[in-house]
Amino acid sequence: MRFFKITAVILVLLVGAYAASMYYFVDENKDFKIEKEIDYPVDKVFAQFNNLQHFTRWNNFFTSSQSIDIDYYTPYEGQGGAISYVDPKNDTDGEMFIRYENPLNSLRYQLFEDRNENPTVVDVQFKVVSAEKTKITWNVHTPKLSVFRRVENFWTEDRFAENINKSMVNLKNVLGNKVEKDNQMASIKYDSLMVENEEDKLILGINVSASNKKEALYKNIVMNYSKIYNYITMDLGKKDDEFGFPILITDADNYKDKEISYFLGIPLSKKIGVTDNNFNFRTINPSQNYVIYYKGNYEGRIRAVQQLIQKAKKDEMRFGDIRQTFIERPIEGQEVNMKLSLSVFK
Repeated sequence: MRFFKITAVILVLLVGAYAASMYYFVDENKDFKIEKEIDYPVDKVFAQFNNLQHFTRWNNFFTSSQSIDIDYYTPYEGQGGAISYVDPKNDTDGEMFIRYENPLNSLRYQLFEDRNENPTVVDVQFKVVSAEKTKITWNVHTPKLSVFRRVENFWTEDRFAENINKSMVNLKNVLGNKVEKDNQMASIKYDSLMVENEEDKLILGINVSASNKKEALYKNIVMNYSKIYNYITMDLGKKDDEFGFPILITDADNYKDKEISYFLGIPLSKKIGVTDNNFNFRTINPSQNYVIYYKGNYEGRIRAVQQLIQKAKKDEMRFGDIRQTFIERPIEGQEVNMKLSLSVFK
């Protein structure tokens, strides 16, 4: 009995010492600042922060869990925007609001976690460093914690910083794909032959053999594109601004064959686990390309392909695959808008 009394006294003393140390030496809340720079213009960056549907697609707080369920409330963009979330697997829930917006300059978020009546307040500031670079500053004010929970303040800043580091990687990937698409659309000059240097790409797609009869090939392409798009967006959970334009790779001069073999895929920023054996990754190596942008019916692309081949032969260049990049998604019964690229080398 005496042993239990001594143990109880020791426990009371330890709890008291812990409570006293937390009360006198650890702040009830925490304020800190984190700064990052990103190589994209402020208008592109700000649009990813003030639209909560965009925000949750790259912010690691939301993307790190496969079981999180998010509801969005109007207005989806700017001051007054709000979401609620539930993550049953990790036993968390909460609400997030945009309380203030100064367009292209600053935002204030409030995050209520796990029914806590006191929010985490995050002020985010955006500063133009150059036409293509933006500085982002997070000023974080955490809610007051009880004496017994103040120990959490020891790792709050590190946890927040780790989340931002992972989120910035995601944001760069999202903006990279979005800006590439915007730039590509703005720079199109149809039916003009150009020379381009292409960087490497990682593509997830499928290998196909199809009939080259009139319209049958294009219908086959549309069908397989839908399979790939649905797999990437539904099974892998990717959003449209997380991947690039679809690319079809085939032999340059097989348009004369009765049957055509091709690889059709969608560019992704990194390799991820794929459980469906119908899909596989393919890497496009850096290359110099002869390029023509073409718009019209799919069969009409043949003339553009012939122009590229004739140019290569005239310049005494050897050539490899032809790549058909669909600037607009292929849809049955509609004209195509594409970039035709012939890889060439000495």
